[in-house]
Amino acid sequence: MATVLPEARLLRIFTCVVRHQGFAAAQQELNLSTSAISTYMSQLETLVGVVLCHRGRGGFSLTPKGEEFHQEALKLLGEVDGFERYAAGLRGELRGNLKLGVLDATVTDSALPLPDVIGAFTREHPAVHLHLNVQSPYELQLSVLGNRLDMAIGAFPIRMNGLVYHALHREQHWLYCSHRHALFNERNIPAEVISQQRMVGRAYWSQTELARQGFKRSEATVDSMEGQLILILSGAYIGFLPEHFAQSRVDDGSLRVLAPSAFGYQAPFSLAVRRGRSKEPLVLKFRETLRRALPD
Repeated sequence: MATVLPEARLLRIFTCVVRHQGFAAAQQELNLSTSAISTYMSQLETLVGVVLCHRGRGGFSLTPKGEEFHQEALKLLGEVDGFERYAAGLRGELRGNLKLGVLDATVTDSALPLPDVIGAFTREHPAVHLHLNVQSPYELQLSVLGNRLDMAIGAFPIRMNGLVYHALHREQHWLYCSHRHALFNERNIPAEVISQQRMVGRAYWSQTELARQGFKRSEATVDSMEGQLILILSGAYIGFLPEHFAQSRVDDGSLRVLAPSAFGYQAPFSLAVRRGRSKEPLVLKFRETLRRALPD
């Protein structure tokens, strides 16, 4: 009996729907109507002979077999993309998909000019389709390990086996309060007073990392710098932000740095690549473009 292997397009539609958690949300990326997506998903389920997902009034969800199939589909598509890049490299051209992950709030970092890097890379390699994902440090590393991303740029407090980290630069962070906070107009504030304030921490920080920054606990937790900025601006919390991200708020008087001699740290940024993939043509060319753009 012949084995039926779904075509790559059906697998890409399936993984896109899962990524967006529904047909309607996947429409824009796929450039397909919901009825067309539904037709393709039915074709895929007919080919594999199992129900992969539930859809309807209860919302979108994968079945247990759909979960397993999704993981295998991601692996297979990663291999297909890698082979396409290899074949293009033999012809002396770069094409295919490049999946890049970054931390949020990097767009204002002049020491890491990602818009310039991406612009230069796209001009040099116009046939490459770029996918840009913004995730937390932990999610970025898991995605690179699982071949859902080709590489990721960020600060990774806890590093994972199986990844190679290429050092980029160090991002300065300071402790901030807003003009609504009781400490905003105070001067010469003792460090022990500051460390007793309600503080917003990062979801990916361990208790050890929190203590390293001078705090025993946090009263709020966020997954993104934007979330952290919102809570600090509320006046209910103090918290750390990248200097480049907070500077415009300092300039307009809505934020101030608290005790820079006592609080502050530098986050080492790296490019994370799965071990064994650093010399793949697309990965290598992007690394070269990134290296050229970094300040000496």
